[in-house]
Amino acid sequence: MAEQNRIEKFSASELSRLRNELMQAGLDSRQAAELVTAFLAMHGYGVKAELVPEVLLHLEKAGCSVDCMQAELERVALVM
Repeated sequence: MAEQNRIEKFSASELSRLRNELMQAGLDSRQAAELVTAFLAMHGYGVKAELVPEVLLHLEKAGCSVDCMQAELERVALVM
């Protein structure tokens, strides 16, 4: 049975841009949460807001690969 909450695979360039924006100096946690929310909204997804802070910690790590970012975004994305 296919997983119902699976979302589209984002391109590596989209995820790299998102990571770069998250790493910008001066971006606070509220702004980072808004950025992730906006990224997913541009792709037609809602967000599980209560999970965003935890996911942000993973996304902002230097070792979070494109596959890691994809998995973390899937954790907070809601199919609309």
